Amino acid sequence: MEAGALVLRPAGPGDAAALAVFAKAAFDAAFGHLYAPEDLAAFMAAERSPARYAAQLADPTVRVQLAEVDGALAAYALVVLGHGFVERPAPRPKRPVYLSQLYCARGMSERGIGAALLGWAIEEAREWGAGALQLSVFSGNEGAQRFYRRHGFAHVADIDFWVGNHRDDEFLYELALGNS
Repeated sequence: MEAGALVLRPAGPGDAAALAVFAKAAFDAAFGHLYAPEDLAAFMAAERSPARYAAQLADPTVRVQLAEVDGALAAYALVVLGHGFVERPAPRPKRPVYLSQLYCARGMSERGIGAALLGWAIEEAREWGAGALQLSVFSGNEGAQRFYRRHGFAHVADIDFWVGNHRDDEFLYELALGNS
């Protein structure tokens, strides 16, 4: 059975609810087992709600790109223009862009969708004149770390990521874009 065609498109205000459902499922599938139920519930309520995505989609510094296969949401990426990490050792990039989220549905990660969305994020950052594209990746997610290194990112700092009251060890990865 041949897979359907991939369509990339910008998210709009009407996509907030679908994004929240997809994001919750993707985060839970990848990381839910790491957290106490109350920590996971607090994180989901604060960070993966329809209201949160609606606010982000209305924010002019946020860009969200959806990847659809046969009309169904298969993956997405969310970048925040001008957001950088204070944990990043000097010299910090000028005009950083933060790749806040890049998630693929199960079974979609080997189809080049993640690479297509990452390419979109890099292009968004370049067009905005960013000095670097930054992201955080869970220290235990070796597959994601390999993926980002293959695309030129380097581990530049160790940072914390909070899910409710649970602190994760994360790695700050950065792709220098040459705009300083």
